[in-house]
Amino acid sequence: MTDRLNLKAQMMPLFETPVAIAKVEAPEGVIDALRDVILRRRAEDPGVVRSNIGGWHSDTDMLHWGGQAARQVADAAVRLAKRMSHFNETTVEDYDWPVEMWANVSGQGAANLAHTHPGNLWACVFYVDFGGAPTEQTGGEFFLEDPRFPLTAMHTTAFRMKGVDGHAQQHMRDFRLEPGDMVIFPAWLRHGVLPYSGGRERISIAINIDAKLKRVDPLIPFRIV
Repeated sequence: MTDRLNLKAQMMPLFETPVAIAKVEAPEGVIDALRDVILRRRAEDPGVVRSNIGGWHSDTDMLHWGGQAARQVADAAVRLAKRMSHFNETTVEDYDWPVEMWANVSGQGAANLAHTHPGNLWACVFYVDFGGAPTEQTGGEFFLEDPRFPLTAMHTTAFRMKGVDGHAQQHMRDFRLEPGDMVIFPAWLRHGVLPYSGGRERISIAINIDAKLKRVDPLIPFRIV
């Protein structure tokens, strides 16, 4: 029998997918203002249907009707996106950061199908009301999918890759969040919301964030006379 080769191996995490979870400090005033303006808008507007199953999905111009609280949340999201971004040969300040923003109000049975946000760099979700206490089993968790998962599942559905921590990596990660929590992630990453079963409406805000290089006017030629 051939002797076994001894191996000294090191696991390396490559090509990571950056996801940030942030908590707004003392969010009560912003939360109350957002809840009021969102529920008032819902009473006036039928909303649209996008990835949502049930519930109410506003138009995407919340920056125009959401008031100061909406602008504060959008500003916080953009500042976080800048911290997570890098541009070769330029800086984040050389770009304008356009934002789309909308609200979701979900009652019992509502959910959001897995989807992406094409044409943007970052996507963000901010929770105004999760619809229940942290200990309540109300469903409605926000989730992110491993973008590599379909490839492995098409071969053997039970297969999982081990991470650098030695544990099997799962194909989905869900989050039970609280009011004032913000999650920002690449806009190409599939995400959604599991069916919600709580007794109180769940309210969240979604944001698309892009970056456009600022227009720089050419230097005006001059001559010495």
